[in-house]
Amino acid sequence: MSDLQAAVAAGVFAAEDGYRSLLRATVEVARAIFRAKAASVFLLDEATEELVFEAVAGEGAESLVGQRFPADTGVAGWVLVTRQPLVVEDLTTDTRFSREAAESTGFVPKGLMAVPLLAEDRALGVLEVLDRPQQTKFSLQEMDLLGLFANQAAIALELLQRARRARAALDGEGELAALARFAARLEAADEDERRAGLDLLDALRRLL
Repeated sequence: MSDLQAAVAAGVFAAEDGYRSLLRATVEVARAIFRAKAASVFLLDEATEELVFEAVAGEGAESLVGQRFPADTGVAGWVLVTRQPLVVEDLTTDTRFSREAAESTGFVPKGLMAVPLLAEDRALGVLEVLDRPQQTKFSLQEMDLLGLFANQAAIALELLQRARRARAALDGEGELAALARFAARLEAADEDERRAGLDLLDALRRLL
């Protein structure tokens, strides 16, 4: 129930495409700003404990979206588990790097930056920027900039997850699906009706 009410309050029904577009724009801008060969956002699928390519810019953009691998694999897995950002200038010397996983994507980077995507106490996924120019050492200013991109990606990823949960409920059967369809209809309601409907959802949440 709380997901449904939050979904309606945020207006996320039928908004998946918009959030996917926001993720794509985020990785495209990150790649351009850092002059990198590629950038990507991984979503953690908690049900399967896998990381899923959700948005990709540059190398692999046409083929990687939707591919998945175990959530504890490689640098992305390390960043997800530890919730710590990581910069590796030379991946050939880093034991956390999984060359096998990289080869499966068709692109083996030489270096990368990775940062966890967090929402309060939840790890939603990972943002990676691959093969930025290495003429200069990675700076604190760049880390701050990477954090800004991570914040943007985390917001978009959380909204996308919320939209998908709401859509799954809407397409289902039984009491939850009926409530989801009621919640969806609130999007077309005027302000007073919408507020009353949200109050009803809140009352049902407490009752159930």
